[in-house]
Amino acid sequence: METDVFVERARRIVDVVSEFYVGSRELVEKVLAACLSSGNVLFEDFPGLGKTLLAKVFARAIGADFTRVQFTPDLLPSDITGTKVFREGRFVLQKGPIFTHVLLADEINRSPPKTQSALLEAMEERQVTIEGETLKLPEPFFVLATQNPVEQEGTYPLPEAQIDRFLIRLSPGYPESVDEEVEILRRRISWRKDDPTSDVVPAVSLDQFVEMQRMVEEVYVDGKILDYIARLVRATRSHEIVELGSSPRGGLALLKMSRAMALMDGRSYVIPDDVKRVAVDCLAHRIMLKLEYEIEGVRPERVVEDVLKSVEVPKGEWNEVRDTRGG
Repeated sequence: METDVFVERARRIVDVVSEFYVGSRELVEKVLAACLSSGNVLFEDFPGLGKTLLAKVFARAIGADFTRVQFTPDLLPSDITGTKVFREGRFVLQKGPIFTHVLLADEINRSPPKTQSALLEAMEERQVTIEGETLKLPEPFFVLATQNPVEQEGTYPLPEAQIDRFLIRLSPGYPESVDEEVEILRRRISWRKDDPTSDVVPAVSLDQFVEMQRMVEEVYVDGKILDYIARLVRATRSHEIVELGSSPRGGLALLKMSRAMALMDGRSYVIPDDVKRVAVDCLAHRIMLKLEYEIEGVRPERVVEDVLKSVEVPKGEWNEVRDTRGG
């Protein structure tokens, strides 16, 4: 696939999603970049901001199978992964909703940690183990999860191990203007229903999307860029207000996202701006602040912003490496 074909397909996907989701186009592009990197996405924001709609429309736009699981306090791990049931004198595997391409884990923090942990193996290794039998999940597979960060009653904080398995965390935010608020109302009138996802026409086929994922893996990354990513991640661990900095998985997230963003911009190589563009989304949720700063309301995003200012940006003629990809 040529780069211009990739860019055109990516643009079509974003356009289709934007026909139904009123909000930042940059946000939709980052969701696409994460999924092109086979990553999981955590949408964290207040209720009613379109997190679930965005996830459902995106799944339709890439032609993928889609399953939604509403997380509740009484949900069991087997309700997600499946189990073996006794039928006609033998045990038969009954697959759960996780056997899909896109799993929407809606309000993921409403289930206890035991149920949340049912996703750990799937999110990292794209497989599940049911009563000793390991089964591969379909390709592609990723989790789009939503949670409300302010409501505490009846919720369970996500374990750090699970948070770390989300490639990025995004916050859609409130509409930026009155015009956007009005546009939301107008689209609801034109849909004549609350859930328009059945009207979404896929922008690409699933095979085409998988082809796009494989192309992202061919994007060239210069050694200076790798050094820059490593120094950013390490700097989060030594920041004065940080109790626990980003794991090495945060560096991998930066690498994957920057490659996808570069290719979506029509480049077969990564530049420092690609890394900076996604640094907050990739690293902030992996940082734990010291208690006194959490009490004061300081956000981890501040740490990443400080690190971006303090770590020297590498200099170089990045366009010169275009023909040395893979060399």
